[in-house]
Parts: sequence; C-alpha cells; structure tokens
Amino acid sequence: MTAGADSGARRAGWRAHLSWLLARIGPGIITGVADDDPSGIATYAQAGAQYGFNMLWTMPLAFPLMAAVQLMCARIGRVTGKGLAANIRESFPPAVLYLVVALLLLANTLNIAADLAAMGETAQLITGLDRHAMTAVFVAVTLALQILVPYDRYVFFLKWLSVSLLAYAGVLASVHVPWDHVALRTLWPRFAWTRDSAAVIVGVFGTTISPYLFFWQASEEVEDMLEDGAMPLREAPQAGRAALRRIGWDTWSGMFYSDATAYIIMLATAVTLYPAGIHTIHTAAQAATALRPLAGHAAYLLFALGIFGVGLIGVPVLAASGAYAAAETFGWAWGLERRAGEARAFYGVIAVSVLAGLVLQYTPIDPMRALFWSAVINGVVAVPLLVVVTLLATRRPIMGTFVTGRIIAALGWMATAVMGAAAIAMLWP
Repeated sequence: MTAGADSGARRAGWRAHLSWLLARIGPGIITGVADDDPSGIATYAQAGAQYGFNMLWTMPLAFPLMAAVQLMCARIGRVTGKGLAANIRESFPPAVLYLVVALLLLANTLNIAADLAAMGETAQLITGLDRHAMTAVFVAVTLALQILVPYDRYVFFLKWLSVSLLAYAGVLASVHVPWDHVALRTLWPRFAWTRDSAAVIVGVFGTTISPYLFFWQASEEVEDMLEDGAMPLREAPQAGRAALRRIGWDTWSGMFYSDATAYIIMLATAVTLYPAGIHTIHTAAQAATALRPLAGHAAYLLFALGIFGVGLIGVPVLAASGAYAAAETFGWAWGLERRAGEARAFYGVIAVSVLAGLVLQYTPIDPMRALFWSAVINGVVAVPLLVVVTLLATRRPIMGTFVTGRIIAALGWMATAVMGAAAIAMLWP
C-alpha cells in the first residue's frame, strides 16, 4: 500500500470512529455545549478578565452540581416518558407550572437576543459584513434546520457542532500558561468579597445552571426514546440498567466537557486580558477582539469560530426548550421528529422565540441589558424549579424503582442552596 493510500485509510478510519462515537452520544453532550452559549462565553471571559485566576474555583464547584441536576432531569424524562413540564403539571398546582413556563419563555427570548447579537458582531469582525444581515442569516439557518430537518438528522448535526468547543483548547495552546499558579489559585483563590465580585459569581453560576437546560434534556431523552421505539422505564423496567448507565455516562461526560470548556475560556482571558489591564468585557465578540493583539491572530480566530459553533447549538436549544415546556403545559403535539404541520403550535413557539430575538436587534434595547435581565429571571426561576426537579426525581410514585439516590439528591439540594444564595445576592439592594 502506498503512503498516500495508507494516509487516506487512516483518515477514513478516524472519520468512521468519530461518526460511531457521535452516534452513541446522547443529549448530555448537546446540553453541555449549549450551556456554553455566546452569552455564557461573555460571562466566563469577564470573570477571567476582571479577577484573573481567582474565579477559576467556581468551575470545579459547579461541575458536580450541574451534572446532578441534569442527571435528574434526564432520568425523569427516560423513566416517565414525559418531559419536565408534563411531570410538573401532574404533580403540582397549575399556577406553579404557568409561572415557571412564562418566565422561562421570557428569559429564553432575551437570551436568544443576546446570543444572536454576539454571533452577528463576531461575523462582522471576521467578514466585514453588516452584523444585522449576518444575524438574519443565522436566524434563517437555525429555523430551517429545526423546522425542515427530521430530528434524527438534525441532532446528528448538533453533535458535530459540539466539536466547536475544542476551539477554546486551541486558544490556550497559543499562549503561555503558568500552570503551577493556576492550580494554586483554583484551590486557594484570593479576592475581596464585594458587590462586584458577588455579581460575577452570580453570573457564573446563573449561566452554568440554567432552567432552559432542565427542560431540554428531559424532553430530548423522550425524543431519543421514541426514535428508538423504546418504552418508558416505568413500563419496561428490564431496560433500566442499560438505559441509566448510558444516561449516567452521557450526562457526566457532557457536563464535564461543558465545565472544562468554561474553565478554559476563563483561564484564556485570565492569562491574557487580566495582566494587560483589560478588565471589562461586555460581549463574547469583544473578548475575541481583545485577544488578537495579545495572543495573536490564531487565538482570536479560534475564539471567534467557537462563538459561531456554540451559538448554532445554543439558540436552537433555547428556542426548543421553551417550545417543549409550552407544548406540554397546554397539551399540544410536540417533538422535533414531527413535521411542522403535525405540531404547528410547538414549531410556532420556536419561530416566535427566535424571531423575537432577531427583532430585539433593531430596537434601542441593549443586548447586554437583555442578557442581564435574562440572568435575573433565570436566577429567580432556577430556585423553585430546582426544588421541583429534586422532588420529582425522589418521589417513588413518579419514578417507581428508579428514584434518584441519596448522593445525587443531596447534590440537587446543594445546587438549590447555591442558586438560592446567588438569587438573593443578585436581588439584594
């Protein structure tokens, strides 16, 4: 075999292996990548730019909490065969569900607006084209994929996009990192507890443990179950061991991927922007621009490309999570596997959410103010919703023999306490 043929065979083998791996990946990886959406990138970049290495500790603390919450949501979906909203509707007063879903839709729309703005600004930086025009293109692509492409093909596209987070590891490869100092400050941070530092901590936890991800992951487990022709575990408990093992691996690895990337983004700006005296980052695009003269064109380009990739995942997940919640609340037909004509209201919520985010680009509303209010709403909604999720996951009438264990439940309650403290700090006058 010639060298060229051998090289081609190796490339084909790697492509086949990657395709096999992506086919085995479940909702956990997509959820993790969506967690690091452009507005999240801006938050992590700001933490690194403002406090250097002294905010890195937030990511190791957030990892088990976010993983436990998403694991409970995934198990609720797979065990009951219903999304989170449907389970809330059956177990809690209607007022609880209506309030949570209304606030979720509002926060998601504002978050979509902030994400689209970041993608448009970044596209303008790279191509020189008008940011509003590029934002419109992103919206058209996003809606076309969600509405016209069947779920089994669309979700495979999202899994490929998850590779985009590796761009941020590439950013670190282009700069010098004092790893001994990084390890020290991750374990032993030094910063003064002020309103500003509290706000950054609130922002980091708020963008990491977000309500829209709870609804998305539960519903995606149901989508995958229906696509495979499987039964809910309450009705087919014999499949429980294999299903829960897959959910556990998928969720923990997906959240680790997300958390490690957030850590890398924070570290990248801590090692470049912070020592250069650049301590204020308003958008992800601004972070990419600031990196260019300090870390070089390669770091700038990788950071910008990462914004595109995660934006193309984050915006659909935001829109679909609200649609899942609304559809189950009002008993509409739902599912990305259904044709648009079979679930008009479901796809209508997706379209309205994304188009409303686009319209906000042409109003006097500052995208960063939209992001701020989105964080406030998410911080408020997260606390009661975390209580609801933990109660659902530990109730035997709902979960049968698949009730969540004590360790995961304890982490769920710990996440509730952390988010509760964050909400109080955020709203304290």
